[in-house]
Amino acid sequence: MVPIVPLRMVTRRTYQDALAALNSLQSNYAHIKLVRESGDRRNAMNLSEMYEWSRRLGYSVSDFNKLNVIHITGTKGKGSTAAFTTSILQQYKNEIKKVGLYTSPHLRSVRERIRINGEPISESKFTKYFFEVWDSLDNTTSPQDKFPHMIPGSKPGYFKFLTLLSFHTFIKEECECCVYEVGVGGEYDSTNIIEKPIACGVTLLGIDHTFMLGNTIEEIAWNKGGIFKPEAPAFTISNQNPNGLKVLIERAAERRTSLVEVPTFKQLENVTLGIAGEFQKTNASLAITLASQALNSLKIINEQIPSEVDDELNETFIKGLKETVWEGRCQHIKTGNINWYIDGAHTLESMEAAAQWFNGETAQIKNKKMLLFNQQTRNANELIKVLVNEVGNAGKFEEAIFTTNVTWESGSYNPDLVSINVSQEQVDKLEVQRQLATDWEEISPNSKAHVTSSIEKAFNLLSKRADNEEIDVFVTGSLHLVGGFLVVLDKYSDGQS
Repeated sequence: MVPIVPLRMVTRRTYQDALAALNSLQSNYAHIKLVRESGDRRNAMNLSEMYEWSRRLGYSVSDFNKLNVIHITGTKGKGSTAAFTTSILQQYKNEIKKVGLYTSPHLRSVRERIRINGEPISESKFTKYFFEVWDSLDNTTSPQDKFPHMIPGSKPGYFKFLTLLSFHTFIKEECECCVYEVGVGGEYDSTNIIEKPIACGVTLLGIDHTFMLGNTIEEIAWNKGGIFKPEAPAFTISNQNPNGLKVLIERAAERRTSLVEVPTFKQLENVTLGIAGEFQKTNASLAITLASQALNSLKIINEQIPSEVDDELNETFIKGLKETVWEGRCQHIKTGNINWYIDGAHTLESMEAAAQWFNGETAQIKNKKMLLFNQQTRNANELIKVLVNEVGNAGKFEEAIFTTNVTWESGSYNPDLVSINVSQEQVDKLEVQRQLATDWEEISPNSKAHVTSSIEKAFNLLSKRADNEEIDVFVTGSLHLVGGFLVVLDKYSDGQS
């Protein structure tokens, strides 16, 4: 059972109180480790509980149909695709007054997960709606025969709570169309209580979250295809893994819907997207199709949905793609003598793409190259190998700094970035970081490796390196690292890109 936050913690009802209460809902490292080691992937109760939590909040899941949801899953690129899709929909502001966006994880602030018209909801609205949900769950009970663990005062876990909060917020704010990014997988994901999405999308499949989704691309595809719903058109990219695609097609047939492969539209070759990276054109193409399906379903436009590589694209859609903003993905920020190249890549596929982007941006520049890296929970060594392979000679990096995700030199996290789902002992002993430094010295004996206990320490070390010369720094390995880094960067500079 999730620990109950004492009443004294929440009576003042400030944003910081809401954060403290929310952080108490995180699963701790010991619990996650136990689940991983058990190999138990049965998550059927997850959705049953979400139905019950919704009931306790005062909603039937059919109430969420009014949000006209576009549901997006995948291994790589689902956040970017969701951002592109939302930006296109926002171009129709006369017809759609409010567009909601629910994504995860966040970078600087948890409020980024719940956006309206591209902007994170305000601290005051987050606090207001947070405690409305909190109190509603306090004041209702569950049938004890079906949910004996959901006693009065108990709460759902962190992600489930935020998913409920997103539904509540978007309904209260009267959003007319919402884009939902799946948290993990699809079949058993908390967002999958959506009954009637108006479109579903699957980005590139890859191997990730194996302890929950399976060890093969087929198992992962089966899980992600679980978001398909009867009569809700489904779309995926054209260069999908063939074995995964086969399973997605089967899943679409099971769910009595169609699955369309979306080409990377040729017209995008000459478009500068709001999110950098050549691979983003594939995500943008999927977003075009999802937005087109949604706008047609809502009878806002009456156009043929693009399906051929040479199809002429709606110029309003192109404008939306150009104006898309999505931090932490192929992002370049310059402060003083430092060019920061930032990407939260954390899977083998995404690291390959991010490293190619970094190499393409900096290969012809003579500046010294530095690496700032962390990955606390996945196979960090494998990610490093992919990075080195794609960038080329590892000696291109003059130095590599391996840090924890701890935000500040004091050893504290920024309140929005508190994490209890990693091993605190590993963090304190810098186990992962020390091993990475050892591995790095074998890969690149001519490159120096450093270990720091916080992102702020790493930032200050890199800043000293740029006292007398311009340098390029690649920040990658984790969205949690990127989020903490951006918070530190905000403290020390204006953060202008």
